[in-house]
Amino acid sequence: MQPDVSFVIAAYNAEATLDRAIASAMAQRDVSVEIIVVDDQSRDRTLDVARSYPEDVVKLIALPANRGPGGARNAGLDAARGRWVAVLDSDDAVLPGRLAAMIARAEKADAQIAVDNVQVVREDGTPEDMMFPAGYLEALREISLADYIAGNVVFESRFNLGYLKPVFQRRFLNENALRYDENLRIGEDYILLASALARGGRCVVEPTTGYVYHIRTGSISRVLELHHVEAMASADAAFAAVHPMDDRARAAFARRGRSLRKAASFLSLVQHIKARAPLKAIRTALSDPAAVRHMSMPIAVRLKRVAAQFAVGTGR
Repeated sequence: MQPDVSFVIAAYNAEATLDRAIASAMAQRDVSVEIIVVDDQSRDRTLDVARSYPEDVVKLIALPANRGPGGARNAGLDAARGRWVAVLDSDDAVLPGRLAAMIARAEKADAQIAVDNVQVVREDGTPEDMMFPAGYLEALREISLADYIAGNVVFESRFNLGYLKPVFQRRFLNENALRYDENLRIGEDYILLASALARGGRCVVEPTTGYVYHIRTGSISRVLELHHVEAMASADAAFAAVHPMDDRARAAFARRGRSLRKAASFLSLVQHIKARAPLKAIRTALSDPAAVRHMSMPIAVRLKRVAAQFAVGTGR
């Protein structure tokens, strides 16, 4: 029988956390699930952990070459059979009632996408506050393309909607040929959901908390470099070339573009300072004075804050 949900877990050097992710997927209530683990050429015992489960419990795909988080997830999406697909990072977890609540809300609204709140857990295991205030998500009810783009504007967004972990109706993804951009190491989640919304997908909000995001030092999503921002800007340009946007979405898209340019200028400035290249740093500062304003706090602090704007759990 076709499962209700396919969990896609892209795994790279995840031997320490993969069991937790798999166990949380297995613990889902009131829905049938299939679990697909895609090993992206791990160098540790990730494959052994995945193989320790019966094949009818965990379907393992061992990629012959490293494809990055987007490529690994795409391999899982291609193999999925469920009515719905849920991407689960290998170092995160989901609460037992999550998928039943999200699917019920989406199907009641005839929506193709659903999102919920996120519990943040520090590296020492201490829970932090929820990612979004409950009242904020309850008021949203549904997220439009304009809402989503506006929630991904660096330096300006009050709440970064890039942290949302959507579940998708698999048929909708396939009918619209929607997959992750394999050229992105940060921001591929944003482009996929934005593309789904641009193709007419409706995204409803389940205000309860179902996803558990574990902060881990050294994760891809917490180490932001200039080339990441440049790649996101290129992906945004490609998005704009193929997807129509209404006035609200275009205005938000323009703000996001400006914010990416500010982030790139700031990271370029930091790069020149670290390389002890004062002339290049001065040229960058003169070409974009906004970059200098972000130097008003220690570089390490600002870098952390800028990285947090993009920390969307990208296959860490």
